[in-house]
Amino acid sequence: MSSRVCGRVLQRLHTPGSAPAAAPPGSWSRISSPSCRLRAGPRSEPPSRGLAVTGRGPMNVFNREMKKRQKNWAATLQDGHQYDYLRDEVGSRVADRVYDIARTFPLALDIGGGKSHIAEHLNKDVVERLFLTDVSEKTLEQSRRTEIPTTCVLADEEFLPFKENTFDLVVSSLSLHWINDLPGALKQVREGSCTIQTLMVGGETLYELRCSLQLAETEREGGFSPHVSPYTAVTDLGNLLGQAGFNMLTVDIDEVQVQYPGIIEVMTDLQGMGESNCAWNRRSLLHRDSVLAAAAIYKEMYGDEDGSVPATFEILYMIGWKPHESQSRPAKRGSATASFGDLSKISQPTGADKSQRR
Repeated sequence: MSSRVCGRVLQRLHTPGSAPAAAPPGSWSRISSPSCRLRAGPRSEPPSRGLAVTGRGPMNVFNREMKKRQKNWAATLQDGHQYDYLRDEVGSRVADRVYDIARTFPLALDIGGGKSHIAEHLNKDVVERLFLTDVSEKTLEQSRRTEIPTTCVLADEEFLPFKENTFDLVVSSLSLHWINDLPGALKQVREGSCTIQTLMVGGETLYELRCSLQLAETEREGGFSPHVSPYTAVTDLGNLLGQAGFNMLTVDIDEVQVQYPGIIEVMTDLQGMGESNCAWNRRSLLHRDSVLAAAAIYKEMYGDEDGSVPATFEILYMIGWKPHESQSRPAKRGSATASFGDLSKISQPTGADKSQRR
């Protein structure tokens, strides 16, 4: 957006009574698959952001204790189920990819599974038993019952308390993007299972919110701070899986776009999902003027004709297999029986063919 347009949008905010109107109760949000209803949610106070921890290394990007508190707080909301629409949607998409594998997994692990958003879409014909882990005790207490026998384990995704070769399948949905040492976590998974199917959000997630906040803070405060968490780029996923020791890699991208009445509803739902920013370099304070400016910019740059604004979630799928002797392997160097130089002669008739024609 040009500075002239940005200035015109921000100038409207100086007019008394020009604050964005609140969304009417019972507003509807449109997702690319099923529709889901959004409401304002309870006025509970989110966890404070003033934790101080020493000894942070270069691989320590996120405050894991803060993420635990955020998820625990979100799990205590009286109507917290209304914020599960995104996890339910992407959980069903992970389950679809599990069904694509024509085999039964005796024992599976769901990392950061929370309320069993993946397991509720599976059956015993695919997974016979399931271990469900999450860093949030409150979230595990609300795990949904499924036909698959499930054991809930309170565990950090970065330090899984399982022995090697325990599981036949490991799945994860919307959890790995909060891990500090992602390569180390993937290596733990490879040592404990034969295949992994994970889903995490990618670098283009919430780009509308990120851009609006940056423009608003730059205009109002002369600079901006990161309010949206950094995410992994899709170009790095193949290398991460390869370095962790997985074979037969598959990486693909999907997008889920949700419509909201405004920027306030976007941030409210992120809090209700337990997906608020927990990076160490986050700024805990967001000034009211910056929020109002960001709301105007959001609607000006990305708003639809009906007055709603979109929020895009880039979903990254990763599938990898632990090396095994039964897997197909490339032939040894020098074992070829034909030369690429002979390919041009394949379509040419041989001597025997010429004699038959005569």
